Amino acid sequence: MKFFHLSDLHIGKQLHHYNLCEEQRFILQQIVDYAKKEHPDAILLAGDIYDVAVPSAEAVSVFDNFLTSLSEIEPAIPVMMIAGNHDSARRIDFASSILAKNDVYIAGMPPVTPEEKVKKVTLEDAYGPVDFYLLPFVKPGYVRKLVEEEITSYDGAVKAVLSREEIDAARRNVIISHQFYTAGASEPLISDSEMHIVGGIENVDVSCLASFDYAALGHIHRAQKIGEERFRYSGTPLPYSVSEASDEKAITVVELGEKGTPAVVTSHPLKPRHAVRKLTGKLEDILEKKEYAKDFVSVTLTDEVESNRPKEQLETVFERILEIKIDNARTRNLLNFTTGKVEHVDPYEAFCSFFKEMNHRELSEEEDAFLREVIQKQIGGEEE
Repeated sequence: MKFFHLSDLHIGKQLHHYNLCEEQRFILQQIVDYAKKEHPDAILLAGDIYDVAVPSAEAVSVFDNFLTSLSEIEPAIPVMMIAGNHDSARRIDFASSILAKNDVYIAGMPPVTPEEKVKKVTLEDAYGPVDFYLLPFVKPGYVRKLVEEEITSYDGAVKAVLSREEIDAARRNVIISHQFYTAGASEPLISDSEMHIVGGIENVDVSCLASFDYAALGHIHRAQKIGEERFRYSGTPLPYSVSEASDEKAITVVELGEKGTPAVVTSHPLKPRHAVRKLTGKLEDILEKKEYAKDFVSVTLTDEVESNRPKEQLETVFERILEIKIDNARTRNLLNFTTGKVEHVDPYEAFCSFFKEMNHRELSEEEDAFLREVIQKQIGGEEE
């Protein structure tokens, strides 16, 4: 049984202020092309289909085109998808009964009443059946009617849901899940584009997935295993933050043999339409890197002498500038100074100073008025 494991498409997402829908169309077409060429037995989408709960019409169109393209492949390839924490469970579930008749299986909500079970899809190959369990993002509040005791942790919530399933250990079992899984004290490597609650209350110990031959996980944006090789995050198909600039994005390809043999995991590389790059150096040197003109670039300037209008100069070469940072002796001394004992500073003055340091100009009248309004609202909110 061979299947593609994907997750965290985040369709509709912006990278800084750039709309990524065309980038996503481009990368999703590569996935369709791989599916046409290899014809896997299934395609698994482990949550966060969209970037927001109420996606734009453009985002819906991108995903609709992707599903339509997959559905046109013959013979049909079953697609199984779950809702992630960014998705609206009810919207993802829309028309799921009709779509199931066309081999698109959707689980938006986990079981929330005693009568409900985790959605299961069974496929067969030469070694017999494979049971796929579709477990969407689970919150403690979702399971309050499932068990008698109060559940307050995500770990307890996932365990409560799985404890009610009658999983046949003699069969091959795969789970599709979207949570922040950890292996004891070991946490997955995250990037700047994930949503993660500090303090560990989101954590779910991966040991609760011991009954499964493979866990197709979503939520973490870097491809990696967590604990054992069979518990894997596929990562995002595109870099969604500067911290992912060096990541090699890919489709995770899984092959299950007969029961008791480990899953074989390989990957197919995904090449973005425009790469995300970090460029560091003096302004004159970075301006020579014209081969990256169309990429998304994060620029760090190291000039000790302040350049004349660096942003304007960079914009003459690079079409997609994400950010411009300064790293020289002056900024490092400022950083060292601010890491010491900090005296109380008026928030208005602090922001004005920061803005001037970063943009080499004073606030405009409109920006100044807006800043004062925001600070006043914040102060007023604290006093209420």
